[in-house]
Amino acid sequence: MFEFGGLTIVLVIVALLVASLRILREYERGVVFMLGRFWKVKGPGLIIIIPGIQQMVRVDLRTVVFDVPSQDVISRDNVSVKVNAVVYFRVIDPAKSILQVEDYLVATSQLAQTTLRAVLGKHELDDMLAERERLNQDIQQLLDTQTDAWGIKVSNVEIKHVDIDETMVRAIAKQAEAERERRAKVIHAEGELQASEKLLAAADVLAGRPQAMQLRYLQTLSNIAGDRSNTIVFPMPGELMNLMMRGTRADE
Repeated sequence: MFEFGGLTIVLVIVALLVASLRILREYERGVVFMLGRFWKVKGPGLIIIIPGIQQMVRVDLRTVVFDVPSQDVISRDNVSVKVNAVVYFRVIDPAKSILQVEDYLVATSQLAQTTLRAVLGKHELDDMLAERERLNQDIQQLLDTQTDAWGIKVSNVEIKHVDIDETMVRAIAKQAEAERERRAKVIHAEGELQASEKLLAAADVLAGRPQAMQLRYLQTLSNIAGDRSNTIVFPMPGELMNLMMRGTRADE
């Protein structure tokens, strides 16, 4: 009878030892409570928990990646779009992540959705399409500030898709085409302006030097002579006409 009782005691002690032992991996921490009050954070490695007196909650310190569901966003220029994103975060304070919020995963996910709508709603559609890097940083900084009280570090936010309805896509295409036409006209006008300035400068040089005018006239005649046309019509320079008129009067 005594041997049976001793064996029972040994088995109970072994069972208590097994129940009190916990092994935490390198990326895990244990938030330990003693009689319902927070005691300390333990781990990694082998730790001992007193059964019935102490309780432990495991916390994973690895980076968590989750998709933010597609959100309906109305931009500042009143364009309705659907936007989804991906958020990267990790626990940096295990005690806060358990004590300050009931479920930090759900809380961070819900906060990311509302923050995404709030930030993007302050920008126009062109910014959403062209300034994603800056918007990612704005959302990340705002999320990181709000989750700091929960012991959460938001390391990165990436906007994945900005979905626009077909009507808006056609309007954007027309706007882009109009912008290309405007730029082409501006470039053409600038070319005409530069050409007119060069022609005016050339005219000033030729007007100040009659010899240059004569050389230019002869060059033009040479170019025309190379044409295959049978008939060539060219203007007579005013200086040459005056010279011929003076010569005629002298003969008379």
